Amino acid sequence: MSQRIVVDPITRIEGHLRIEAVVDNGVITDAYSAGTMVRGIEKILKGRDPRDAWAFTSRVCGVCTTVHALASCRAVEDALKITVPRNADLIRNLMFCSQYVQDHVVHFYHLHALDWVDVVSMLSADPAAAAQLAQSISPWPKNSPGHFAAVQQRLKSFVESGQLGIFANGYWGHPQYKLPPEANLMAVSHYLDALEWQKEIVKVHTIFGGKNPHPNYVVGGMPCSLDIEELGAINTERLNHVAALVKDAIAFVEQVYVPDLLAIAGFYKDWAAIGGGVENYLAYGDLPTRGYGDPTSFRLPRGAILGRNLAEVHPVNPRDLAEIKEYVGHSWYRYGAGDGAGLHPFQGETELNYTGPRPPFDALDVQGKYSWVKTPRWKEHPMEVGPLARMLVAFASGSTDVKEIVTAVLAKLDVPVAALFSTLGRTAARGIETQLVAHWMKGFLDDLIANVKAGDTRTFAPDLWEPETWPATAEGVGMTEAPRGALAHWIRIQDRLIDNFQLVVPTTWNASPRDPRGQRSAYEAALVGTPVANVDQPLEILRTVHSFDPCLACAVHLYDPDGRQVGRACIDD
Repeated sequence: MSQRIVVDPITRIEGHLRIEAVVDNGVITDAYSAGTMVRGIEKILKGRDPRDAWAFTSRVCGVCTTVHALASCRAVEDALKITVPRNADLIRNLMFCSQYVQDHVVHFYHLHALDWVDVVSMLSADPAAAAQLAQSISPWPKNSPGHFAAVQQRLKSFVESGQLGIFANGYWGHPQYKLPPEANLMAVSHYLDALEWQKEIVKVHTIFGGKNPHPNYVVGGMPCSLDIEELGAINTERLNHVAALVKDAIAFVEQVYVPDLLAIAGFYKDWAAIGGGVENYLAYGDLPTRGYGDPTSFRLPRGAILGRNLAEVHPVNPRDLAEIKEYVGHSWYRYGAGDGAGLHPFQGETELNYTGPRPPFDALDVQGKYSWVKTPRWKEHPMEVGPLARMLVAFASGSTDVKEIVTAVLAKLDVPVAALFSTLGRTAARGIETQLVAHWMKGFLDDLIANVKAGDTRTFAPDLWEPETWPATAEGVGMTEAPRGALAHWIRIQDRLIDNFQLVVPTTWNASPRDPRGQRSAYEAALVGTPVANVDQPLEILRTVHSFDPCLACAVHLYDPDGRQVGRACIDD
């Protein structure tokens, strides 16, 4: 018997994503992913000063703020041929890394772990046994019977009051939860520890960028000064503070996040054969060690993998008009050349064309337009982006750091390399990347300190800052890797103002609807073949979609002069 399951919204933060899945005999045979919000940042930017683009694009999302600012600055710098000083690259790397470590930890504990952890089960756990389990895998100082007992009592008070607070609306007791009560207690305790810790690491953004979220950037470098003795600059005290934050981040990742990830994964090895999805992976790469203009120096390499062939990494050039195209045949937009056209972002158009029913609606019109997300393709291939794509491209490119840690993790879990192409592999890749990035962050900080001690304090390049020096027309692309995957901004400057600006963001790659060839994108493809034990509690759908860390940005509401809501459009990212 065929049944259609609707999960709307499936995201836990940042916007609205709808999943419709067709289930036959307990297995998903087809799936559709719909972004139910519209983004209009491209229209907002038209006619503005290119140097201001970063401040607008960083507001697309309240989570990925620093990477949108970075991509925008790089797009303008590429168009105007500006090379930033080495210190600016290092500071950008530090801000990039701090976001990664914070974002990945938050995703694991607060957005994804509860797809694997049964919170209510912990009420029957023995705190002493939970502490023994935790101490067997990690020296984290809070892994004590007293701490676990206090956490258990804290949650018990929620349950007895008839509510679960932040743990409400879970499928607790679902038959697909496999962790023993003590492991659940350990994970929930660390969930709360992570809430406390994550607010510390983002102080790196406030030190170098003035604030978080939405830290400050500037085209041509970074808007902060380096002087080890100046009170108002990034001085010795502040650099030491960053060093302490990095040290604590490494400790949390290695003593809490990674041990928990491996422990939980050990109970769910069957998910190493579920949720693989598309067989193609794309990464723009980042973390330059010899300047952003030299992609061969990136800690996270650039490249594409097709057909899961790790023996070949294809070069990627987002400037090439034949490589990346966006389609709108199943999206609520229109192109002047017709819905069958594919446009490179330099030629991109953002013309809204909503043809669906007024929300809420019963079902998507999957034969027509059914999403506010466009459909990007790389050389006509659907691509997965994100931590798994980055780790696969790095592994296949011969990165020693990545190959060593990936091989070690596969050995600990006793699974083959093929296990990476799965929901479990996607989740493991995020933890692997976090451990790598945390240590790389320390290296970037050491390099910055060495530069300052050697007398190099430059953080900004004034060349071509003044519009009078600009060409009449210029085009540029700024690339980076958001925690959720490949992110790029394309800009066309005409008469010193933005003439066109296009963003292709990670969730656009992963969450997009079908393309003109009928090819599914990553979410839709990954769900096909997924078993569903209970159609009324589709926990398995959450596991696979959340393994991508879906993120869509904030809603826009329309009101009449009297303040009544007359319509609603939302913004997807």
